[in-house]
Amino acid sequence: MKRVILSGRSGSGKTVALRALEDQGFYCVDNIPLSLIPQLVDTVEVQHQDLALGVDARSFPKDLENFSEILQNIRQTGKDFQVIYIDADDATLLKRFSETRRRHPLTQNGFSLKEAIMQERDLLEPVALASDLIIDTTSMTPYALRDFVRERVLAQHKATMDVMFESFGYKNGIPTEADYVFDVRCLPNPYWDPELKEYNGTQQPIIDFLENQPLVLELFWQLKVFLHTWLPRFEQDNRSYMTIAIGCTGGHHRSVYMAEKLTEYFKQERPNTKVRHRDLNH
Repeated sequence: MKRVILSGRSGSGKTVALRALEDQGFYCVDNIPLSLIPQLVDTVEVQHQDLALGVDARSFPKDLENFSEILQNIRQTGKDFQVIYIDADDATLLKRFSETRRRHPLTQNGFSLKEAIMQERDLLEPVALASDLIIDTTSMTPYALRDFVRERVLAQHKATMDVMFESFGYKNGIPTEADYVFDVRCLPNPYWDPELKEYNGTQQPIIDFLENQPLVLELFWQLKVFLHTWLPRFEQDNRSYMTIAIGCTGGHHRSVYMAEKLTEYFKQERPNTKVRHRDLNH
């Protein structure tokens, strides 16, 4: 039986994620007092049904402040949960509220929209710090978020840790959900070759160019050895998710190639290894 706690700031996509799990047969409850979770788990277990709970800033402030301790107490009863925190940058949240004309739940306390968004971040910080996975939806559509949540939560191979290789461009910012960030801007850049500029790291001309560069092969080997050494250590520490971000300047060539190459290699021994290219379509 799968148990998930979904949290995140208003407008980040928590409701979208909760509905995605509901569509997959999860029994979903939003904004439940944390003290009632053990009783709810007992009730739902009788029905042999997966459970997803929404936790947000409407919860009792004391519950949010003590979230880590409450979660630990729940887990000690044998009722384990995976905690997923969904967020976006402040500017994106402001834009989403402006476009939808929704009312932020904290504006009723006298805050402006901008103040409410910042206040909510502070309230939910203990939940974010205790999360197993953070999803940044700044550049995600609701459809992409729905698919991403389904992939991560419903992965069939749960005996091992889920690994996500994510390529990105530094000019668009570092992914906030990343556990490791590797910079490949030191590698030869095919962008400066007019014949290669319009291709990306999944296409053969870029693959051929990079695989003919000794520095590329050396860095791939070193990353492979490093991850071979340390991924099992995180797995032994009961980590369920690991996101490894690979960055180049624009997120089109070198980082895409390296993320694809590492995914291809580690998927042989870790079937629940996936790849995502954040900035490929920018």
